[in-house]
Parts: sequence; C-alpha cells; structure tokens
Amino acid sequence: MEFFLAQDIKLEMVEIPAGNFLMGSSDRESEKRENETPLHEVNLQSFHLGKFSVTQAQWLAVMRDLPKIPEHFRGDNLPVVNVWLEKAIEFCVKLSALTKENFHLPSEAQWEYACRAGTTTPFSFGETLTTDLANFDGEQSFGQAPKDEFRKRLTPVGCFGVANDFGLYDMHGNVWEWCADIWHENYVGAPSDGSAWLNNGDQGYCVQRGGSWLDRASNCRSAFRVGDIAHNNDNIVGLRVCLTKK
Repeated sequence: MEFFLAQDIKLEMVEIPAGNFLMGSSDRESEKRENETPLHEVNLQSFHLGKFSVTQAQWLAVMRDLPKIPEHFRGDNLPVVNVWLEKAIEFCVKLSALTKENFHLPSEAQWEYACRAGTTTPFSFGETLTTDLANFDGEQSFGQAPKDEFRKRLTPVGCFGVANDFGLYDMHGNVWEWCADIWHENYVGAPSDGSAWLNNGDQGYCVQRGGSWLDRASNCRSAFRVGDIAHNNDNIVGLRVCLTKK
C-alpha cells in the first residue's frame, strides 16, 4: 500500500497479518531485563506498518518544517529525528487528514509483533546482530559476535537491503521509534489484544522501541524497551506509523 505525500515522495505501508505471539523475553535470552517480563501471549488483528521509519522528506511533506536537526544529521532519505511525542502524534493526525486514513503510532505489542515477524530469537535476524544488517554501535556487540563498526551517524532508510520476514526494514537500530503506550515497569496486567496500554503506569513517560545508531546491540533486541520523556533532542528518536481501518 502506497500513499503519495508530495511529488516523488511516497509512504509505503506493509500489511502485517493477524496472529498471536509471546511478547517479552524468555529466561534463556541473554541480557534480558525485568521490564521485558513476564512473557505473555498477545493476539492481534491485522494492521499496516510503515515499511521504513518516517524520513525527513516525508516529514517535510506533511509538517512543512523539520525539527531542529544538526546539519550532519540531515538528508531527505534519513529518518527524521528529535521528534517530540506531541509532534509524532501531530504528524499522524495531519497524515490522516491528508490521506483520509487512520494513521497513528503503533502500540508496543504491534511494534514487537511486527519486529519479530514470527521469530523468538533476540533479533529478527537470529541470535545476534551485525553492522551489515543494522546501524548501531558495533563496538558493543551482542553475545559471541565480534566487535564491529560504529558509524556514529544515521543511515538512509532501507540502505542495508535486508527486511525481516514481514518485509519491514530497520526495525533494529538507526532510530528509536515512538509507541502509543505509556511506560510500565513490567507486563503485569498488560493488554492481551495488542491495544496500547494507556492506564496506570508512569504518565510522564512513553515507550520507545528498536534502539538507535548510538546504542549497543543488546538495546536493539526485539524485546528491548525504554520509557522516555516526551521531549528528546539527542538525534536518536523518530517514528514509524501504523494504519488501521476505521
């Protein structure tokens, strides 16, 4: 599914099939954190997710101006960064008005389900992650993987040419991606239907997923999660949009 936001600027969406999965980390996963537990089953309806993180060109086409981004982090095909939560939500609202569709931030469950794409390993690519598959701090590798490159910059979306089994690119590394859920310290009481978890928790923080160019490999795991303040200007936070039918 494609939407043209301006001349030669399109947004590509991938259909994610309905299904169920175990969300979180098992006891066997190296470097697991308690906030990734308990492992629990989630059942989801189908939805669409952005094939790539939102780019700076796409953001400009919808919002008309960029967040404050240093010159060496700018580029039409680079992910937009320094996106505050309010602006991420505003982007979804304006994108919905432009396309007459129902765009929003993915729930945390939708994000992890889409990232895993049927896998149960730490990464959708397997037991480890290398810098020819993703953009992260390769000097801080995962498991038995050797130390690798640390680019210290953003990379263009899709530049590695390798998607997960659902057809999504860059789910590990490059930029953190906002989710709709507020932060909870663990999954006790989490929804089992894939919806965003909006009650209780820490209302001052929202969930981000995926890791970034600045992060170690373990922070880019499918199950890894952080709660961030709504305002972040570290050149590491962007978004990927979700689409569900009204």
